[in-house]
Amino acid sequence: MPIFLNPFKKHDVSDFENILVPLADAQRHPSVVAAHDEKHGTKNGMPIDDHGVGGGGQYSAFTIEGLRAEIDSDIAASGHDTAYDHQDTGEYVGIGRRRSEVDREAGKSKVINKAIQDIGMGPYQWQLFVLCGFGWLADNLWLQGVALTLPLLTLEFGVSSTEVRYTTCATFIGLCLGASFWGIASDVIGRRLAFNATLFIAGVFGLAVGGGNSWIGTCGLFASLGFGVGGNLPVDGALFLEFLPFESGNLLTMLSVWWPIGQLIASLSKYAFFALQPYLINFATVAWGLIPRYSCDDSLSSCAISPPGVACCERADNKGWRYFALTLGALTFVMFVCRFFFFHLYESPKFLLSRGRQSEAVATVHGIAYKNRRKTWLTEEILNEIGGDPAAISHLKLSTGEIVKRQFGKFSTERIAPLFATRRLGTMTALIWFCWATIGMGYPLFNAFLPQYLTNAGKNVAPTPTNIVYRNYAITSIVGVPGSILACYTVDLKYVGRKGTIAVSTLLTGIILFLFTISSNSNYQLTMTSLEAFFQNIMYGVLYA
Repeated sequence: MPIFLNPFKKHDVSDFENILVPLADAQRHPSVVAAHDEKHGTKNGMPIDDHGVGGGGQYSAFTIEGLRAEIDSDIAASGHDTAYDHQDTGEYVGIGRRRSEVDREAGKSKVINKAIQDIGMGPYQWQLFVLCGFGWLADNLWLQGVALTLPLLTLEFGVSSTEVRYTTCATFIGLCLGASFWGIASDVIGRRLAFNATLFIAGVFGLAVGGGNSWIGTCGLFASLGFGVGGNLPVDGALFLEFLPFESGNLLTMLSVWWPIGQLIASLSKYAFFALQPYLINFATVAWGLIPRYSCDDSLSSCAISPPGVACCERADNKGWRYFALTLGALTFVMFVCRFFFFHLYESPKFLLSRGRQSEAVATVHGIAYKNRRKTWLTEEILNEIGGDPAAISHLKLSTGEIVKRQFGKFSTERIAPLFATRRLGTMTALIWFCWATIGMGYPLFNAFLPQYLTNAGKNVAPTPTNIVYRNYAITSIVGVPGSILACYTVDLKYVGRKGTIAVSTLLTGIILFLFTISSNSNYQLTMTSLEAFFQNIMYGVLYA
């Protein structure tokens, strides 16, 4: 096996030998067979007579007719049965596409989902879990990285502790633009290219931040970095979900464990050179010491605003934050290299179907089965039986304009109105939007400025020493990691579930934030921030999943 893999290689089913088995002989996932039996009256997925007909006049899970019945049931259960009618009514939707054509594409996508579910979890999904986790790690790595550099930017460039917070604002502008752009771009250029480009951009501009010559220039570099990082959560989460078997869906919640790990790496990197100067081999603790050891004394002012002849903070004496940025940038770039050269990511089958590349979509599923050492029953003939032969269907391939229009169509009143169809549904929709808005506002207002809060614990209290601030920040990050793991477990608990998990964790997070303001004692604040990080990561794990 070659060390460096061709990331753009296209595949054919002939590349994967001894993978295909007839549907009648396939080993379908037990949950699929059980659901089929319940809905269609068969027993153990098998037909009752020689014609493949089961109880209630339905077909076996091991026949084309039974598979078609499963797809029809899934479409009907989605609540969009009229929009996905299998009869060609001649009605056009989108740009020159009949409803039946949209439906065929949807039906084929569901067949792909069934095939992936029957293959099950395996090495391919677990490796993808780690590589998608890199994106989540990088997202929080840089959010915390920006927060941890703010005091040092004030020392070097002479901006006030209030104005320097616009650095965070610049980063979030990049994040917003990146999330919006890459969410649409991944449907145009493909998931694979977007998946790799986001980390590449973040790594390049992360390294460039270390060479910022002015505060404005540094803000611009952070904004550009944010543009790349901002695409990680929407692209990586969607990509992982498309390759994830349905019964393993709770792993999407587990994916959030990489979020606090990113914070942990950022906080530890701050103190490494300070606390472990004789043991610099340990990279995991690089950041804990970079800034304290290689930074100006807190009592000095920037040379940009100090009169001549007065001791001040010069760039040569304040390289800690630059070393820190270079460290995070190098780590981000290494994660990109791992994605790009050491793992062969198959293009999303759903994207390939939308671009009319059906044979490649089937080859992708065969590739997953090959990687997982499993068998699959999926063929182009089965897709054509369910959704029609693409050679006989006009306008099956989506143009770039159609893809963009469909993305923006998600915000149309036609799509949003059903969310408020009933009073209960409208209330739930409003509450979910409120949670996203307030959590999105609360996170930067607290976490992005936490180092400044820990430094200036109170009005009449002396500033906390830099090494203590970053030590406490590292402890907070460590305590937060188990939160995401616990969330993955509690979402499947009876009588708790997702609703109970997010309700309790959000309530406790809010209470702890209020308690944080009661005392300016450093140890008390450490306790509160640690508890807040733990319950906050439970909340995020459920919210993002």
